[in-house]
Amino acid sequence: MRFAVEVWLAVDPLDMRAGLDTALARVVKVFGAAHPHHAYLFSNRRANRLKVLVHDGIGIWLAGRRLSEGQFVWPHAGSEPKQHALTQEQLAGLVVGLPWQRIGPNGVIRVV
Repeated sequence: MRFAVEVWLAVDPLDMRAGLDTALARVVKVFGAAHPHHAYLFSNRRANRLKVLVHDGIGIWLAGRRLSEGQFVWPHAGSEPKQHALTQEQLAGLVVGLPWQRIGPNGVIRVV
């Protein structure tokens, strides 16, 4: 089963107490709509927690992840652009704390 074809990262932080409706409202505000088979990622201010909202074509999923140490590599709040498209490889790197911006196609790491 394939949940998300496209993955999007929002730069500005989200309160991690936010539930499904609040996260969905933020997706609509930042991205214009919640498209089927898209995943939307948000972090808190400290970048040690993230939430992902997935529209699987039938319903909405909301999941969270917290690092016990360190931070996720996240763009600074207020920076432009306000959103980034991620590849599946970049997503895999991001959720384990790697510098996802340096991960290229097929998992190749390049120097930025």
